[in-house]
Amino acid sequence: MKFVCNHNNINVFDLKKSMGFYEKALKLKEVRRITDSNGAFIIVYMEGADSSHRLELTWLRDRKEPYNLGDNEFHMAFVTDDFEGAKKLHQQMGCIVYKNPSMGIYFIADPDGYWTEILPMKY
Repeated sequence: MKFVCNHNNINVFDLKKSMGFYEKALKLKEVRRITDSNGAFIIVYMEGADSSHRLELTWLRDRKEPYNLGDNEFHMAFVTDDFEGAKKLHQQMGCIVYKNPSMGIYFIADPDGYWTEILPMKY
């Protein structure tokens, strides 16, 4: 029996803004979209060029307030082959929220406050 991770889901308050963030910060592109016939929700799957793992963004029409992420103890992680270039891009975007130089990693936050860990390829 084999299991392969397919996607992670996060709910987003502003779909367009979130998609723009993930396109710029992590080079993800939309690969699939599901739109409810009544307009109650939109699901967008985003994927990187070198990975089949997808990020699922779910937008709910009736959501009126930003999501409460609690202590934000869960996160995604992305590995990059250009750690310094990624760090420079994320610094320019102003989205770095935590650095751990002793471990050689840092975290960025998206428009909804979800954290993503950025790792060099050696991980």
